[in-house]
Amino acid sequence: MSDGNAQGIDVSHYQGTVDWQQVQAAGIGFAFAKATEGTTWTDPEFAANWAGMQEAGLLRGAYHFFEPNDDAAQQATFFLQNVQLESGDLPPMLDVETAAAAGTDLWQGVQTWLEQVAAATGTTPILYMSPDFADENDAPSSLAAYPLWVADYDTNGPSLPQGWTTWLLWQSSEDGTVAGVDGAVDLDEVNGTLADLQALTKA
Repeated sequence: MSDGNAQGIDVSHYQGTVDWQQVQAAGIGFAFAKATEGTTWTDPEFAANWAGMQEAGLLRGAYHFFEPNDDAAQQATFFLQNVQLESGDLPPMLDVETAAAAGTDLWQGVQTWLEQVAAATGTTPILYMSPDFADENDAPSSLAAYPLWVADYDTNGPSLPQGWTTWLLWQSSEDGTVAGVDGAVDLDEVNGTLADLQALTKA
């Protein structure tokens, strides 16, 4: 955790019912909730989390878990069908942490999803991955055009994948504790202030 950086969390159905008013009172300024995965799966807690984040006054975002062996364009369409961004919402995030089967181009699929969602939402989506995963799977530096959310634990600051020079968000822990959330939760911070993050929201 860095002094002055805005703090956030990200959640999915694994966290169950979240008391977003308590989360906000604990000093959390932004949050992302899992919305969809692949081409058919919707997180059962997404609707409640999406509304709850807004009601609590948090900067809110939604993310999609990318399944590299599913059609990328269909995944983008499925996400967009389930998430209606409003003015002031954060750009969507694409969670990439699963390698593709042989013969499938992981990064071409990722590019397809990002481009399709960018065109539909008028925002620049955020790309989430760990440095190790990115490097082991030869993530192309052309994807550095998208803001990076780094998953990197047990460190004083995130490492960057090869080809990247900066990061937007850092998931610093997967077993954090925050009031309003039962059990462990991912802890995140902005490379800057909440105003820096707010500048990226949908107009």
